[in-house]
Amino acid sequence: MDNRKRKILLLVEGEKTDVALMERLLTVYQMDIKYEIVSYKTSIYELYREMFEDNDPASMDLLQVLKSHESEPKEKAKFDDSYSDILLIFDLDPHYHLFSPEKIKRMADYFVESSDMGKLYINYPMVEAFYHMSSIPDPNYDSYFATLDELIAGEYKARVNCENRNHDYRKFAVTKEECNIVIRQNIHKAWRLIGHAPEDNLLPEQLAVLNVQLSAVHDERRVAVLSTCPFFIPEYNPNLIR
Repeated sequence: MDNRKRKILLLVEGEKTDVALMERLLTVYQMDIKYEIVSYKTSIYELYREMFEDNDPASMDLLQVLKSHESEPKEKAKFDDSYSDILLIFDLDPHYHLFSPEKIKRMADYFVESSDMGKLYINYPMVEAFYHMSSIPDPNYDSYFATLDELIAGEYKARVNCENRNHDYRKFAVTKEECNIVIRQNIHKAWRLIGHAPEDNLLPEQLAVLNVQLSAVHDERRVAVLSTCPFFIPEYNPNLIR
């Protein structure tokens, strides 16, 4: 498809950090696309309830599901537009009361093609993972985990604020060079999580990453800190992060 004709819908979970991160990445990489960023304003497990619980998702129109969920008229109108690609940016949130491995695996298995049903990118444990680095690069990043106990206690975001290099997300990874390093570190960590050496120009299979993370939640009550939401950048053009 001619990139000049692409218009992407980015559906994100939260209204602030998620939107700000997507805006930053799109600005830093100066991608030649039109886009809309819309906040779902709640967990992916609510989308499961709306679209999967008592329905065959293949028989439903994602845009219309999202439109019926939205209460603001101005935001509703965005779902009447046509999009070449739909990206869903959500958190694993293993502490959420509706979380279940079966639900998230079913959604990850369904949302695999941005130009068709949409493509899902999961933040582990949440969007703040992008900022969870004490330096750029961070030599200790592969060792970072979030425990289920700290997520239940609501302590993880405070931990990231404390351990973040700048203690201010607005000052973290503001250049293309630094964003490249952050993205590459997450790609390499994802490969290692699934037991493979990083492969140049290739991204790890996200369902494989999810399965490893779900096993860690079940067996160890923890999840590896990992930001996969910026993976759409190298998927759009691998040369952008070189």
